[in-house]
Amino acid sequence: MRLSTHLGRKKLSRPKPQRRKKRGKTMNLEGKRVLITGGSSGIGFAIARAMLAKGARVVVTGRNSERLVQAVRDLQEKGLPVIGIQADVATPEGRFLSLDKAIEALGGLDVLVNNAGGVRAGRLEKTTEAEIRIMVEVDLVAPILLTQAALPHLRASGEGLVVNVTSGIALIGAPFYATYAAVKAGLSRFSEALRRELKGEGVGVLTLYPGATDTPMMQSSKAGPELGFTREPPEAVANALIEGIETNSLEVIRGGEARAKMIAANRDDPAAIDERFLTMKPALEEAVSDHSAL
Repeated sequence: MRLSTHLGRKKLSRPKPQRRKKRGKTMNLEGKRVLITGGSSGIGFAIARAMLAKGARVVVTGRNSERLVQAVRDLQEKGLPVIGIQADVATPEGRFLSLDKAIEALGGLDVLVNNAGGVRAGRLEKTTEAEIRIMVEVDLVAPILLTQAALPHLRASGEGLVVNVTSGIALIGAPFYATYAAVKAGLSRFSEALRRELKGEGVGVLTLYPGATDTPMMQSSKAGPELGFTREPPEAVANALIEGIETNSLEVIRGGEARAKMIAANRDDPAAIDERFLTMKPALEEAVSDHSAL
């Protein structure tokens, strides 16, 4: 198994040289060199598996060594080219280690997936400063700084791509998720602005908006379909992302027609959404008061 915070000179086997072209209407993931943060479980793990199935070469990062070891073992079952790096991308050292060892292993970088994230729900008054700062650092500062550091390598690819994994709550602010909504909305606007900044320069930006997903991050939440939290498997989110990448989409929003209608209503009549949340506030507060994954 290849799991290390120091990969030395080992490299993943490289495919035959291929001609790099500017991004067109489609992107072929075969042979692409991919770094996925928070790839040891949940959506990140599902994205890694889906990209490997498309022929990409993948490095995943994670903070929990045991979970990362198991994730790499599971992904390597069929001899797929994946490496795990134990690192906390919320720290400068973790970001440097992740990017440096990924470049060393892959020989470059074509796709960066900023997936690592954390959440603490509940009333703002009951959220500690430490919890707020962790969400800001992990969900917003880390992806911005890692993207900044990765840009020279993505430019060198000639067909680079940044994927930022945000949340449906970035589009529709939900009570008891004030800080989480703020940082995910910030990441969303970062994606949009950076996409326009890099347009025509060989690096694209795609924003993914998952809804409630059946992942370890959601285990401590008791909110279910009756409160609008209908969970889908992470594989569905990953497959939608792959389709978005292959069709050069700007964003992928999960939740179907119901989510689209709510987004439109939130734009056109936000007071009506306020009233809808008012009717469920007591039940929602109770359901998410212990929701924490930091």
